[in-house]
Amino acid sequence: MIDRENIDRHVDSVAPQVIELSKKIHEHPELRFEEHRAAAWLTETVEKAGVPVERGVGDLPTAFRARLGNGSGPRIAILAEYDALPEIGHACGHNLIAGGALGAFLALVRASKEGRLPGNVDLIGTPAEEGGGGKIRLLGAGVFEGVDAAMMFHPYDRDILAHPALASRWLTIKFHGTPAHAAAAPWDGNSALTACLETFRLVDSQRVHFRDGVRVHGMVTNGGQAVNIIPEHAACEFSVRAPFKAELERVAAIVERCARGAALACGVEVSLSIRQGYREMKNNLAIARRFGAAMAALGRPARETDPRVGSGSTDMGDLSQAVPSIHPYLAICEEGETLCHQHAFAACAASDRGFQTMLTAAKAMARTTLDLLEDQKLLESVKAEFAQA
Repeated sequence: MIDRENIDRHVDSVAPQVIELSKKIHEHPELRFEEHRAAAWLTETVEKAGVPVERGVGDLPTAFRARLGNGSGPRIAILAEYDALPEIGHACGHNLIAGGALGAFLALVRASKEGRLPGNVDLIGTPAEEGGGGKIRLLGAGVFEGVDAAMMFHPYDRDILAHPALASRWLTIKFHGTPAHAAAAPWDGNSALTACLETFRLVDSQRVHFRDGVRVHGMVTNGGQAVNIIPEHAACEFSVRAPFKAELERVAAIVERCARGAALACGVEVSLSIRQGYREMKNNLAIARRFGAAMAALGRPARETDPRVGSGSTDMGDLSQAVPSIHPYLAICEEGETLCHQHAFAACAASDRGFQTMLTAAKAMARTTLDLLEDQKLLESVKAEFAQA
């Protein structure tokens, strides 16, 4: 059995290079599927530790996989994310996610040189979480075949072991009307913009029928061509989120009906295109609670969930439907100070507190990985819970 405190010391020993790498990723944000520098920095660091890296796995140029172990026994995956958001950079803290995963893996590499690792560990670089669904594509390409459990952590304003994530879908709606002079002959036109705006009003009228936890939000992407023309073209986008797939389907159908009803009322044509989003998160409590025990041992006990805070969506939800998974949240700021996708959160992702949380996460993930490899009964309970759920 590998000593857990020794694992912690290994994380501490690689902390300077992990922090430096996390800072570099933060200072050079790259959007989904464009994370070439981040992927290169991560893979080069792993190779310098003596572990070969497969680049471009799943036919994604910025994805990678490094494997530790001899192929026999359980296989645990630790996941790195490293894409940023438009305009606000690493306001979701993916630079810390990448650093935490790297720190855990490097610690396990060092530990494996001191004693036999009772199984296998994969470090998988998963691009494009911010709307690109990189994990979904890697899952479809077979990158997660043979993985018994998967884990990552996410920065937040509080520590939560098993917070839900919502199933999601995006709808793009385009309206085509009849243009006319807005002053001389407005009666000759049919306004695409009126239908677009009416869609928002109709969606708002239906919110009373949504289940708790549903989120529907939209934006106008084309509001017309000139102020003195009855708009011939208008368009909007909606994001629909729900706690589970059946409710997502129901609410998405309501939004679609609202768009078609608005088009009918305004005498314009409408076309809809759907971009499939993410599945809901299926937290494996057996793993989450063992991660929580590791956090407690590190002097940072975490609550299991917190109904006071809302949920977003992640492609980790799709992976959790196929592989027992956890996606715990750890604080990089004070509770209520700021949240993901805000400028202040981006600053916290490059703070001393953010980096310390990243290292704590690395230790907890490395400890939990070893628990899963060494404790057969734990792994059996993980698989039994997954099968039952």
